[in-house]
Order: sequence, then structure tokens, then C-alpha cells
Amino acid sequence: MRHGLHMTEPHPTDTDSTLPLDEAILAVLARKGDATLSAPEIAQAISPGDDWHALLTPIRRAAVLLAQAGRLVIYRKGKPVDPADFRGVYRLGLPRQD
Repeated sequence: MRHGLHMTEPHPTDTDSTLPLDEAILAVLARKGDATLSAPEIAQAISPGDDWHALLTPIRRAAVLLAQAGRLVIYRKGKPVDPADFRGVYRLGLPRQD
């Protein structure tokens, strides 16, 4: 169990009823296709209701690790950024196949 958090509402194609946070982030992004999402948008998709705020820091940590592994891209002002060195508002997206 990575980061100690799980997604409780699975995507219809998921076989397990819960996903580790990094897999939940990728699942949310996969459903959105080429769109980028903010951390709050991802947190709300993973944990609908009022308790999504606690996911913001874990999502950022997981996003950095996923970006370093090449599994997602972190964007700032529409441009990819170095996952080890970015600040402020950011969005996440899957790597593009162009």
C-alpha cells in the first residue's frame, strides 16, 4: 500500500476494489484522456465529498515519483516542468504519444 491511501470507488475496469494512490491518480488521468487535471480535481475524483483536502500533499509526492518514472507529466503554465524543481499551481497529465 503506497502512501497509505486508497481509492474506494473503483473504475469499472478495475478488478480490485481499491487502488494505491499512484494507480488511482493514473486511473483518473486515463479517464480524462489528453486532458490535464489539477491536484484538487484529482483529489475530488479519488475521494468525493469533503475529505479530499488531505490528499493534496500525498498527490504531489506521488506525482513527483510518477513523473520521475516517466508515467505522468507535471505542467506549470502549460509547459512540462522538472518534477524535482517546481513551485506553485501545477497540473498533471499522461505522457503524450506524439
